[in-house]
Amino acid sequence: MSNGPISGLYIGAGVGWNYLQSEQLNNFSSQGGLLSVPVTNKSVNFGSGLATVLSLGWGLGNGLRAEIEGNYRYNPTNQNRSLPIFRSIQSTSGGTENKAGVMANLLYDFTNAFGPGYTPYIGGGVGWQYVRQSDLQVFGLLPAGPAAGQPYLLRMNSGTNSFAYQAILGVAFSLASVTPGLDATLEYRFLGTGGDRTYKAQAFVPGLATGTNFKVGPEYNHAIMLGLRYAFNAAPPPAVAPIPLAPAPAPSRTYLVFFDWDRADLTDRARQVIAEAAQASTRVQVTRIQVNGYTDLSGTARYNQGLSVRRAQNVANELVRDGVPHQAIGVQGYGESNPLVPTAAGAREPQNRRVEIILQ
Repeated sequence: MSNGPISGLYIGAGVGWNYLQSEQLNNFSSQGGLLSVPVTNKSVNFGSGLATVLSLGWGLGNGLRAEIEGNYRYNPTNQNRSLPIFRSIQSTSGGTENKAGVMANLLYDFTNAFGPGYTPYIGGGVGWQYVRQSDLQVFGLLPAGPAAGQPYLLRMNSGTNSFAYQAILGVAFSLASVTPGLDATLEYRFLGTGGDRTYKAQAFVPGLATGTNFKVGPEYNHAIMLGLRYAFNAAPPPAVAPIPLAPAPAPSRTYLVFFDWDRADLTDRARQVIAEAAQASTRVQVTRIQVNGYTDLSGTARYNQGLSVRRAQNVANELVRDGVPHQAIGVQGYGESNPLVPTAAGAREPQNRRVEIILQ
């Protein structure tokens, strides 16, 4: 069952894995102007880490959605090495990068485009990210100047703000059978920052330690996330209409016509009963009139079978004379079977010598 297009307020949350591409180091310069070093072909490599997102949005009911998102990403560096010259100042590289920010997104759901139950969507957003480098240490060799070829160490514990943009590709799986308005989501998110970022750091070179401004190029992050999304005003699933019960068949009405022993002709009382049955057939809804003849257990079975048929036929003929259409009447003889009163063989029982007129 599908939740359909989101209309109105919704919230979402996701958690997953993110990969941060290597960050290019551009240059650093001392705050007092004592040192300025251009850096080329130098980068910091990061390992994968945690990514989380919380969102609050509004659906327009036509597939379009707008939302505000808060996010957090964490990545450790995967560089671990040391330079002997800096052992006294803990030169083993390491550290982490932490990002937190706010994004404004616009998304489009391809509702029911690929079948019920799941909804692919795409989107993008722009916003702001605060990117902090914690205990990040970078090594290199000075490329120019009087100390060219000498090692340097940069140590960063600072953060900076940056413009950010992102692209989103996902699919929502309806959980409406559990809770109307609830979806599970699977997403890929690309997040980038624009331009260089400048950090405050400490620079160590042989014979010099100084405060430094350090520039890092744009960064590119890739995340795979699982999440849940809930739309507040989702319509409840339509109630299952009860299966209408077939109307109970109208009860059959039965009239009994009795006969003398070994006789098939109609008595005056028999004609009166037949006339009542014929009149009743015009007052109630009747689709069929069944005329069934019977005998008692005296005589042979073969003889009694023929006698039951003659009795039933005489009653049917009388019904026709009383105005019942011939095609509405069914005639059947049952002989000795189905006695109204059980008796021994050969017994002459008046109630078993009968014809039943059944209005159906």
